[in-house]
Amino acid sequence: MPSPLQSRAAAWSSSPRLAWLASVLLVVATASVTFATDATEPPAASVALAMPAPPPARSVPAPQDLPYVGTLELEVDLGDVAHRVFDVRERIPVAGPGPLTLLYPRWLPGNHGPTGSVQSLAGLVISAAGAPAQRIEWQRDELDKFAFHVDVPPGVAALDLRFQFVSPATAEHGRRTVTDDLLGLQWEKALLYPAGHYARRIELRAAVRLPAGWDFATAARVALRDGDRVSFEPMSLERLGDSPLYAGRHARHIQLDTDPRGPVTLHLFADRPSQLDATPAQVEIHRRLVAQARKLFGSRHYRRYDFLLALSESFGGIGLEHHESSENALGPGYFVDWEGTAAGKDLLAHEFVHSWNGKFRRPADLWTPGYDVPMRNGLLWVYEGQTEFWGVVLAARSGLWSEAYARDALAHYAASYDLARAGRQWRNLQDTTDQPIIAYRLPLAYPSWQRGTDYYTEGALLWLDVDTRLRELTRERRSLDDFARAFYSMDDGELGPSTFRFDDVVEALGRLAPGEDWRGFLRDRLDGHGPGGPIGGLERAGWRLVWRDKPSAFTRGVEVEQKRINATFSLGLALTRDGGRIAEVAWGGPAFKAGIAPGSTLVAVNGRAFSADELLEGLRQAQRDGQPIELLLRRDDRYSTVKVDWREGPRYPQLERIEGRPDRLGALLRPRN
Repeated sequence: MPSPLQSRAAAWSSSPRLAWLASVLLVVATASVTFATDATEPPAASVALAMPAPPPARSVPAPQDLPYVGTLELEVDLGDVAHRVFDVRERIPVAGPGPLTLLYPRWLPGNHGPTGSVQSLAGLVISAAGAPAQRIEWQRDELDKFAFHVDVPPGVAALDLRFQFVSPATAEHGRRTVTDDLLGLQWEKALLYPAGHYARRIELRAAVRLPAGWDFATAARVALRDGDRVSFEPMSLERLGDSPLYAGRHARHIQLDTDPRGPVTLHLFADRPSQLDATPAQVEIHRRLVAQARKLFGSRHYRRYDFLLALSESFGGIGLEHHESSENALGPGYFVDWEGTAAGKDLLAHEFVHSWNGKFRRPADLWTPGYDVPMRNGLLWVYEGQTEFWGVVLAARSGLWSEAYARDALAHYAASYDLARAGRQWRNLQDTTDQPIIAYRLPLAYPSWQRGTDYYTEGALLWLDVDTRLRELTRERRSLDDFARAFYSMDDGELGPSTFRFDDVVEALGRLAPGEDWRGFLRDRLDGHGPGGPIGGLERAGWRLVWRDKPSAFTRGVEVEQKRINATFSLGLALTRDGGRIAEVAWGGPAFKAGIAPGSTLVAVNGRAFSADELLEGLRQAQRDGQPIELLLRRDDRYSTVKVDWREGPRYPQLERIEGRPDRLGALLRPRN
């Protein structure tokens, strides 16, 4: 390892102005290393030992827009539900003898980062196809641990691969994708593919073997079903990776749109048959979702669209877009406890919007030719932020949410950034678009300070700002609806992708409201800092953020969904409902100032054993008495009593109408005829 001075010298040597200083520092660094060694050892040798070995050259072929030599054959046996293991057999044709590199997908669309699960690949054996079997050894690349090198012997026309994908057995191992009653297959987790080609130029013929008697759904086109074995029509690697499969013991398939130009189906999989009992009114709401999305965009960019929805206590939560389908997972009460599970009901709307925003129109720096090419996420505030905006809007327009519930959601978003997101002081919205690359969905000790994937909800507030500004500038003649129709509806029926850049967004807004500095408008909000949150759009919409002593329906729903007590806007902490474990502490809030950290457990409130009701009563007592609230905490094996100086009682965000201003929010959330 080089000394700090050596490292600094190396960094500065690239600057002509600092080259002379670098040379001086290098002399000093060398001297320090020399004096630190044994006097009998030659100085030159000690310096050489301090220098790192040069990295090996990249040995993985870059992807080219060239077809691969043949069609890959892939079969995934999903039958070992008990062990949560998928058994994979794959045949890869080869052009002749010599080196070949096989890749496991790494940079995954929709995840926006290097999230491939190569750690779950096990048992890899490669052999020459045919008889007699000839095992061929593989070697993992020195730099790219998702790459496997083989030397194809003479006379071999194809390679046979066998390996297992070991699905997480518990939540501690990762997101669970297999339970006793249902499973999800993301094809990219169950294949290797030859390097050196665009994903769209590699053709596969795929098949699965289902658990006995299970039903399934996928956007991939079925060629033949023979018992529990299902084979699919040949398709590109790009298309296959974009066509996940759900399967389960208990399934129901509901047609939402029968238009032959683009039918839409809701495929339900659940822990129990009773959880599939959607009422006619609930089904109609989902049909309105499809209809309202069609009215919004005025086009379709799918040949057929399949909502895959798991309703389960055990299956891992997910919302992941694909061009002609989406993976979704919510709790088992989605239909049977319709009102109590409202908080997650914008999920399908969000993922459906991605068929237009993200899959058809895609930021140019998020399109890559293969799964080994890094993505750049600078426009995720459009890709995800505007999709989050439309998810809220379409949830309201379809009836998945009431208009009041959608307002409560926006109030919660706004309050989170206006009050409880201290990290806006140092990290702007633009920088959060790199979060999937830095730490994709990893838990953060202080998300209010570190910031995570804030481009979703802060991005939604940015687009509300744009919508209300368009309405204001055009005297209500134009809105973000017009942007959506103009920006996403070109080439009706085409799949794309059609890429765009920041300048394209600015230009499209300029056509709707000429004369506005849209570039400056967007950059101010993307590059700016707190304190305070991006609430200008709400106020321009005719609503202001206020505080109440009771949670809104949305806040209660989030508490139920997360199994938490949300005291973020009062004490500045959130904790688990069962057990009182403190999950989050708002940076700079009252609890933070009192020395409370995440991971502590709340044992008692004002001398009484912890419960949700007791914490609420403690907040009210502090307000009545004008005294700090006293908390008994356990952290590791230590107990401590802490006084938190908060005397304003329970506090939750809501919206209140601003008299004299037009209700632009109401105009936005009402369904379109």
